[in-house]
Amino acid sequence: MITSAANPRLKLVRKLASGRQRAKLGLFVCEGEDLVAAGLAAGIAPVEALVDAERPVELEGLEGTEQVEPALLAEASSLAHPPRVVAVFRRADLPRSLDVPTGLALWHVGDPGNVGTLVRTADALGPAFVVLSPGCADPTSPKALRASMGAIFRVPTGSFDDAPRPWIGLVPHGGTALVDIELGETATFVLGAEREGIPDDVAASCDLLASIPLADGAESLNVAAAGAIGLYERARRR
Repeated sequence: MITSAANPRLKLVRKLASGRQRAKLGLFVCEGEDLVAAGLAAGIAPVEALVDAERPVELEGLEGTEQVEPALLAEASSLAHPPRVVAVFRRADLPRSLDVPTGLALWHVGDPGNVGTLVRTADALGPAFVVLSPGCADPTSPKALRASMGAIFRVPTGSFDDAPRPWIGLVPHGGTALVDIELGETATFVLGAEREGIPDDVAASCDLLASIPLADGAESLNVAAAGAIGLYERARRR
């Protein structure tokens, strides 16, 4: 049982709270039974798995666990209520193939809650992928993982520039009404940052600009809501 905060496994968990370290080491942390179970259900084995010594948890497929003193596990956790299990996974084990008919391309979406919610939405209304530009929140950060509800293990993610064509930019105003656009076999909905939206150069690179009709006086939709409506329209037509 781990009884020291200096234990290398605990030090790794604490280190991975940093986005820089996640990128450098290619690892990320999942806290709680639901997230860890989602990874196991996807056939992904964790690199490390730590469990609360006083509240042990058994998950199918979880092997090589190490018990930890509860106070030490709570100290390493990012959650308000300490989890019973913490596991470290490899980024390289997450799905990467963009060979699905539709998806979301996120441009500078910096809120990890929105990124995680969009990954969850792609899972629910897919199959769909989510690709991200530089400047987007890390989908393997703690807040994004919680918002994704385990969908990160099922939804392909990748680089913005790899999104397949055609690109349909979703803009608050001035585009063709979403219900009126023609959707072929493939479609990538391009979504911009929470405040700025899609910049002019990215909009110019899109094959089509579409807008979701809003009530009079409404400025825009939250980026996660817009992405959900885009994917729903695609799914409805299928």
